[in-house]
Amino acid sequence: MKLAVMQPYLFPYIGYYQLAHYSDTFIFYDDVNYIKGGYINRNRIQTKNGPQLFTIPVIGASSFKKINELHFQKDIRKTLASISQAYSKAPYFSSVFPIIENILTTDNRNIANITSLSIIKVFEYLSLSFNYEFSSTINYIRTNNAQEKIYNLCEIHNAKKYINAIGGMQLYNKDEFKKRNIELGFIESSITNYPQINSSTFIGNLSMIDILMNCSKDEIINQLNNFKII
Repeated sequence: MKLAVMQPYLFPYIGYYQLAHYSDTFIFYDDVNYIKGGYINRNRIQTKNGPQLFTIPVIGASSFKKINELHFQKDIRKTLASISQAYSKAPYFSSVFPIIENILTTDNRNIANITSLSIIKVFEYLSLSFNYEFSSTINYIRTNNAQEKIYNLCEIHNAKKYINAIGGMQLYNKDEFKKRNIELGFIESSITNYPQINSSTFIGNLSMIDILMNCSKDEIINQLNNFKII
C-alpha cells in the first residue's frame, strides 16, 4: 500500500494532485501547525498582467495554532472576482467556476475543510477515485518528531511504500525508511505545456485552477499521470 501525507493547501499546483492520485491512501495532515506566509491560504493564477496571487485571509492566523483550529474569513467576493476576471473567457470556465465558487463559499469555514475540498472536488469533477483521511481523526503518536510520526502513520496503515513531494528529499533518507521496512519514493512532477488563456508563453507551477480552466477532463487526467517516482 502506498501512503502519502501532506498539509492541505488551497488549489495547489498539479504536483500535489499527482501525489494524491498516485497514493492508495492520502492523509490530509490537518493537525500540524499552520504556516503563515505559505500556500495553505493562497496560490497563483494567470491574469492578463501575468501570474497573480489570490489569497483568502485567515481569522487570527498564527503559527502556534493547528491548521484545523483556524478559519477563513467569510467574505471572499474579491477572490472570486479575481478568478472570474482572469478566466471568464477560458474554455472550461462555465463548468469549473461553479465548483470553485461552491468550495470557497461553503458554510464550514474551517481551513482544513475548504483546502481539502479543493482537492477532493477536483477528483470528483474528473470522476477519479480518491481515498483520503484526516490526520486529526487517526490515533497516532503526536508527541513524536516529524519523521517518527510518518513511520507511525505508515505502521497504522500497513503501508510498505511512502511517497513524498520532491521537496522532501532534503528531509527524508531512503536508508532510514528502509530500516523500518518502508520504501521511500519522491514524486517528480512534469507537465505538458497547454494553451493558457492569458499567456502566449507557457507559465508553469500555477494553481490547479489554471489547468482546470484551460484543459478538458481527459487532458487533465493525462497531466495527472505525467510524473515519475525517484
